[in-house]
Amino acid sequence: MQWKKYTSGCVFIFLFVLTYFTNKFVLSVLKFTYPTLFQGWQTFIGALLLLLFGKLGWVEMSRINRTAALPWLPASLIFVGNIYAGSRALSRLEIPFFFTLQNSSHVVSHTILKVAHREKIHWLKLLSLFLMLISAVNLPYCDLQFELNGYLWAVVHLVCVGAYRVFKSHYKPSNLSDLEQQCIDYLFSVLLLAVASHPTGDLLGVLEFPSLQSHTFHCGCCASALLGFLLLLATSKLKTGLSLEHFRIWSFLSKITAICFSPFVFSVKMNAPSVMCVVVSHVGEALLLYTDREPQL
Repeated sequence: MQWKKYTSGCVFIFLFVLTYFTNKFVLSVLKFTYPTLFQGWQTFIGALLLLLFGKLGWVEMSRINRTAALPWLPASLIFVGNIYAGSRALSRLEIPFFFTLQNSSHVVSHTILKVAHREKIHWLKLLSLFLMLISAVNLPYCDLQFELNGYLWAVVHLVCVGAYRVFKSHYKPSNLSDLEQQCIDYLFSVLLLAVASHPTGDLLGVLEFPSLQSHTFHCGCCASALLGFLLLLATSKLKTGLSLEHFRIWSFLSKITAICFSPFVFSVKMNAPSVMCVVVSHVGEALLLYTDREPQL
C-alpha cells in the first residue's frame, strides 16, 4: 500500500512539472499571449474529458443540478481570475519567480480567515507567512528582467489563489465532490472566457499570431490541455489516498522539482539576491507545512 502512495506521488510530480513546462513553452517560447483562448481551450478540453470520463464511469461524478451548482459559482468566478492572471504572469515571469510570488497566496488566505473568522495564528506560522511575504516583496528589486505587468498579474493571481483556497475549504457545498466542483469551474470558465475573447482583442489578435499554422504550436496546445486533465486526475487520486497534510507535501515537492529543473529547460536569468528570495520563500512554505502538521505548537 505504501509503494502505491509513493508511485501516485511520483506520477503527480511528473505531471505537475510537465504541465507547467508545457504551458511555459507555449506562453513564453512560442509567445502565445492570448490567455482567453489558451485557457478557454484548456478548460474546454478539461470539461469535455471530465464529462466523458464521468459518463463512462471512469471517474466518480454525479449529475450536477442547478441547486448544487449555484452556490459554487463565486468560486468559479475566482477560478477564472486565477487561471487568466496566472497565464499572464507565467508568460512574463521565470518559473522560480512565479512560484515564489504564488506562495504569498497563503498570506491572503490567512488574512481572509483572520478577518472573517478571527482565527488565531501562532507565532511560528506568522514567521512562515512573513518569510513568504518578504520574499515576494523583495523579488521585483532583484529580478534582472523586471517587467511590471508580469508582477501585477502575479498579484492578481495570488489573490485569486488565496481566496479560492478559503472558499474551497470553508464555504464549499457539501453535496459536491472535488471533481464536480472542477467540472463547474471548467464549464463556467469556457463560457466566460469565450465571451471575453472578443472584448480583450484576443479573438482578432490571434489571426496575426506567426506560429498559428505551426505543428509545434498545435502539439504544444494539445499537450497542455491533455496534461492539465491528467494532472487533475492525478491530484484527485492522490487526495483520496492521502491526508491533506501529505498531499500538500507532495505539492511542495512538485514545485521544488519544477524550480530545480527549469534552468535546464528554459533560459532563466537569476542572481544571488533573487535566488535568496526563492529559497527563503520556500523555506517559509516548508515551515508553514510543519506548523500545520503540528497543531500543538
